[in-house]
This record gives sequence, structure tokens and C-alpha cells, in this order.
Amino acid sequence: MNLVKLSCLALAVAAASTQLAMAGQADAKGFVEDSELNLLNRNYYFNRDFRDSANRDGVNNSKPASERKGYREEWAHGVMAEFASGFTQGTVGFGVDAYGYLGLKLDSGRGRTGTGLLPISNNRTADAEVGDEYAEAGGAVKLRVSETVLKYGEMRTEAPVFATSHSRLLPETATGFHVASGEIDGLSLEAGHFTAYNERNSTNSDEDLYLNYGSGEIGKTIDFAGGWYSVNDDLSLGLYTSRFEDTWNQHYGNLNYTLGISEGQSLNFDFNLYRTTDTGKSLQGDIDNTTYSLAATYGLGSHSILLAYQRVDGDTPFDYVGGDSIFLANSMQYSDFNAPNEKSWRIGYGYDWAGLGIPGLTTKVTYVTGSDIDGTDADVNGGYFEYYGADGEHRETDIDIKYVVQEGPAKDLSIRLRQAFHRANADQGEGDINEFRVIVDYPLSIL
Repeated sequence: MNLVKLSCLALAVAAASTQLAMAGQADAKGFVEDSELNLLNRNYYFNRDFRDSANRDGVNNSKPASERKGYREEWAHGVMAEFASGFTQGTVGFGVDAYGYLGLKLDSGRGRTGTGLLPISNNRTADAEVGDEYAEAGGAVKLRVSETVLKYGEMRTEAPVFATSHSRLLPETATGFHVASGEIDGLSLEAGHFTAYNERNSTNSDEDLYLNYGSGEIGKTIDFAGGWYSVNDDLSLGLYTSRFEDTWNQHYGNLNYTLGISEGQSLNFDFNLYRTTDTGKSLQGDIDNTTYSLAATYGLGSHSILLAYQRVDGDTPFDYVGGDSIFLANSMQYSDFNAPNEKSWRIGYGYDWAGLGIPGLTTKVTYVTGSDIDGTDADVNGGYFEYYGADGEHRETDIDIKYVVQEGPAKDLSIRLRQAFHRANADQGEGDINEFRVIVDYPLSIL
């Protein structure tokens, strides 16, 4: 049993035995009394236009045929119900979490599939078919002692080394154990052991874990432990470690600091660092990767200006398990700017229109450029060989407009428009695309 599993077990044992800091479970009102039921309706239109469809894969020819046509276009509606029970009373409280998701096709067709909104019959054929609807349900059992909760089952995760995604129609979920503890004020700890994954356009909850860039055989389990500590209102620290079976060990650190300059004026610094090295059977080949980003955001009233630098030091890309396990400044709408040896700069501007009397309306414009990409020294027996050339470069411009209804029957309904323009040379490999998304979310609290 490895160190991460031992840490997880030790934390679970502590959760079941501690007699200190009993406030959390002592306040339990009951299984039904503390229950919550939330419903989210999501309407999603997605269009990705490949501007260089004849050669947009560059040196990376691993993409399925369904992603090598001129464009992707789909429209779908999702209904997501999520139930979280309260805990039974007593020293140890018991409860359950459950969910039911439904996806409905509004528009799709052969040659336009592959957006990730809807499941397709075969993701390696250009003639993939899409059903009219798909649905899934699952859940987890949980117990609580004091301020510590242990869960087993299907759930969403948010750790920087293993985070499921909700970037398409329905959320991703993972199956395993998870324990979270908040016994010490300002310190939140968590650990997990996960063995299966349910991707964003799938109803199969026992799929293999999801690796974003590698190819071939991957590990069957991932273990992690870590947490966040708020030193004060302005300074927080994060530290995590993980092991992806027979693939890699990955460690993460974060420092976030906000300097208050004057009323309505501040400067925030956010530093993220990942260290990844191969382990065990090295299923993805030799990996020796250090990736970091530093972002500075200046806020002045309703305005914000962001400047960030990101660096990948290694002959493989920065890769991650789970659809959203990349807590780096230059991970954008389309590209993660995470290629081997890549250096990237980001500049962005945001405005909150409440300053002009339109509360709920926000806009952001971001530009990122990356260069010095060289993946030619990747392990020839690994999962990243010939993904990148020797002189890759690319750039991306993102425009984000969002409006949230502030009052009335449609309160909290949001409309979000997202436009991305990505341009790259063949050595970078992701190609030239224009991508447009329209996302309408309407959350409701039933209980």
C-alpha cells in the first residue's frame, strides 16, 4: 500500500475515532431535515470551425477521424438534478448523495458530431451517429464525524491533481473513496482513491480514468492527498501530491496573495507549480516535467487587467487525469498552452458593467501566445512521441460575455457567449480553429 493510500486510510480512521471539535456532526438536524435538492437546466450550442481542415493535425495524427473534418456543430439541452441528504444524528452521521442527468439532442448530424455535448456511436468514424437522448444516475454514501466526511461512490471532484469537468452539457463523475476534513479553522484537507471515470458525453460510469494527452495503456487507479490553508484574508497556500498508477507521481503547490492598495484598488498574485515524474511501469514513457504559472491581476473599481507567464520545462507536455485538473493561468477555452518546453504569455482585460448601472453583466477579453515548443526528444516508447515538432508556436484570443438575471422569476438565469480564435503552426499541432459557444444556465433550489 503506497503512502497516499496510507494517508487516506489514516485520515478516515481519524474521522471515525476523534472526540474533538464535534461541532459539525453535533449540529446535525437529520437525514431529511438538512437535505438539499438542486436542479440545473443547461442549454448549450457549440460550433468549432477548423480553418485548416486539410492539415490541422500537424504532426499529431492521433486524433480520431471524427475530429478531422471541417467543423463540429451541435445543440443540446441538459437537465441535472442533484440531491444531498443531511446526516443522521449521533456521534457518527450517515447520509447519501445522488444525481440524475438527462441530455437531449436538439440539433446534430453525421459529419458535425464530436463536440463533447452528446455521445456518439463510434468516436473514430466520420459517420458517427447521435441518439436523441441519453441519461445517467448515480450517487455515493457518506458518513461524518465532527468536521470530517468520508464518501464512497460516484461523485464530482475538485482537487488540482484530479478534478472532474463541467465544461460541456453534463458533468463528469469519478468512482472511488473521498475524505474531506475541516477540523482546524482555515485548513481544509482531502484525500481520495479513484478507480473509474464517466466522461462528459458518456453514460458509462465504469470507464478507465481519463487522460487528456497521452495515448496507449494508462494506470487503473489514482490516489491523492492535500489541502488548502488560509493564512489570513489576503494569503492562502495549497499543497497536493498524487500517484497515477504505473504512470506518474504528480505534486502541486499554490500561493495566492492579494495586496490591498486603496479603496477599490488591489493587486493579486497567483502562483501555481506542478512537478510530474514517471513511476512504476512508466506506461506513458519517461516523464520529467516541471510546469508553473504566475499571474498578476490589477483591479481598479469595475476594471481588471491580468498579466501571466507560464512555462513547461520538460520533453513531454504537462498532462493530467480528469477533465479539469489543470490549475494553470494560461489554460484557455481551446488550448492549455502546455506543450513540451513551451513558454507562454497572457494578457487580459475584464469589466463588470455594474459600474455603469448594468449589474450582472461582465465581459472579458484575453490573448495568449506560446512559443519554443519542442517535443522531438520525447520517449519513443511513450505516449507523447511525435505529438509535437521542433519549433511549435501558437496564439489564442478569447472573448467572454456573461449576463446573470438579478431579480424576478428568472433570477440567477445566466447567458454566456464564448468565442475563441486559435492559430498554430504544424509543430504545435492543434491547428487553426474558430470556436463559438452559447451557454444558458437556469439553476433552481427545490429543497
